[in-house]
Amino acid sequence: MSLFNLIDVAGTAMSAQSIRLNATASNLANADSVSGSEQDVYRARHPVFSTVLDDMQQGGLPTGGVEVLGIVESDTPAAREYNPNHPLANKDGYIFHSNVQPIAEMADMMAASRSYQNNVEIADTSKRLLLRTLQLGK
Repeated sequence: MSLFNLIDVAGTAMSAQSIRLNATASNLANADSVSGSEQDVYRARHPVFSTVLDDMQQGGLPTGGVEVLGIVESDTPAAREYNPNHPLANKDGYIFHSNVQPIAEMADMMAASRSYQNNVEIADTSKRLLLRTLQLGK
């Protein structure tokens, strides 16, 4: 695998982690949202990643990357609370809270951030190695 391919792989991984961070930020922003029905309440969203393998490169050496297949909503049921005085309460007096778990989302955000930083370091190291290779001829 050439260093150029390594930069491409790190770029796809950074793009995927950026989407992961955006989904996590959206989940945290809506963690305290409530609704009068279980169907309308905010549900946590998570990206689904897939490995991309491409063996059509020079010399038949496989390269790869990461792609985002989509974003799925969590199927964890919404928490229900009896609060008949709430303005959004349904006819039975219940409100529904988002199924976002803030502690799990914070852990996911830290993992995505660390992964993004690692891929930035890979791309930076590859760039420095390419520049040093070009300087060998001097």
